[in-house]
Amino acid sequence: MNVKNCEKKEKSTVGLVVEVSPEEFDKAIDEAYRKAKSRISVPGFRKGKAPRKIVENMYGANVFYEDALEGILPAVFSFGAGENKLETVGYPTLDNVEFGDDKSVTITYTVAVYPTVTIGEYKGIHAEKPLVEVTESDIDTEIEKVRYQNARIETITNRPVVNGDTVTIDYCGTLDGVAFDGGTAENYELKIGSGSFIPGFEEKIQGMKVEEERDLDLTFPKEYHAKELAGKDVVFHVKVHEIKSQVLPEVDDEFVKDVSEFDTLAEYREDIKKTLTASKMEAAQKTFENNVLDKLSDSVEGDIPDALVDQYVDGAVDNMRGNLAQYGMELEMYLNMMNMNLETFRDNLRPNAEKNVKNTLALEKVAELEKLEPTEEELEAGYKEMAETYGMELDKVKDQINKEMLSRELNLRAASKLVIDAAVAEDPKPEEKEEKKAEEKPEAEEKPKKKTTTTRKKAAPKKTETAEKKAAKDSEETQEEAAEDKAETKE
Repeated sequence: MNVKNCEKKEKSTVGLVVEVSPEEFDKAIDEAYRKAKSRISVPGFRKGKAPRKIVENMYGANVFYEDALEGILPAVFSFGAGENKLETVGYPTLDNVEFGDDKSVTITYTVAVYPTVTIGEYKGIHAEKPLVEVTESDIDTEIEKVRYQNARIETITNRPVVNGDTVTIDYCGTLDGVAFDGGTAENYELKIGSGSFIPGFEEKIQGMKVEEERDLDLTFPKEYHAKELAGKDVVFHVKVHEIKSQVLPEVDDEFVKDVSEFDTLAEYREDIKKTLTASKMEAAQKTFENNVLDKLSDSVEGDIPDALVDQYVDGAVDNMRGNLAQYGMELEMYLNMMNMNLETFRDNLRPNAEKNVKNTLALEKVAELEKLEPTEEELEAGYKEMAETYGMELDKVKDQINKEMLSRELNLRAASKLVIDAAVAEDPKPEEKEEKKAEEKPEAEEKPKKKTTTTRKKAAPKKTETAEKKAAKDSEETQEEAAEDKAETKE
């Protein structure tokens, strides 16, 4: 074989032209003949016994060319890439095959190669780091979670359904008077306010009492996954069998003794504050590191081939397929549930894949410029870490992961640490702080919606409704909705 041309093209691709000698191609033809002869019938010969020349005379001199090419193409490409020391990415594209009069073959490929990039200054990168602040509302939120974890369930008989209740119901949905598939159930347990059903279903159950029956006039969303129901007006006949409510414990010293190692509410709140502070500091540091690496990635300049991004997308798809398999679900089933095909799914993954590619290229460049190279001790520690992570024997890990792969991973880690350690943290811009506060404030105001019993003032979030007022408000809204339903029925 002989490389006739190796030409760089746009976007980190290379045109590769390799000539195969007549002798080499003849060997490929002979190999193709040997593989196919058992299936060939020629008059005067037993099946599979006809000589190659006889078969070629009967079916044409080029009868084995296609199979010969198929057998030799990978070796030809490998030879051409090796001769030019190309670090290829993905699979080559076969552009042209030309047969010479002397039975030589000239094959032209196009293949993507690993890009050469440049980066900006990577030491002293300025990036924003979120401020860490733990408010009284944050502490209240954590306490509320514990209250719900320790709530007791009470069967309700003296009031109608309100938001937050769990009801046991029978229901039957009909379209034009005919029950539709999946629209019927008995003794179904539903958390009101969970959003499990189509809009309006849970809202219209509020106000119903035990053993009460009601027809709910509803409309399926236009984008509903079952096309036969999408946008259609339906009627659900519902009967309530049981109403249950969570009764939350009051927040006091006795509550604290039951759920923690502390004796007083003040001690408990202080411990929660310490825990939240540590968690927020860790999250702030992670955000800062990501911001630093994003800025480094943004400084990358070079032609990145589509094939390299495709590899990262392929990896993300494979990871998703593996994660779903743990739950007994196939990727195709998941995509069908999400009303999405594989092509759209891959398109959605592509922006993040492009970002990851640039991040890797930038860190590799830092490792190159800093001449980073792991020691034997670091390599051994890396193998041990992988063995512990995957629960494998050390020798098996070493068999599957070669030193070059591990060295590359350790170099990326070292480069990342170098860049982050040299970075400069900056406070968020004033407008971003205000936006964050504006985003957090509604959450604090909305939180008491979950409450169903009163809480002492000293443990309640500031500027929020008390649970007692909220329960009364829910009851009033429920009665108003029930009245509206009756009015609609009369109309």
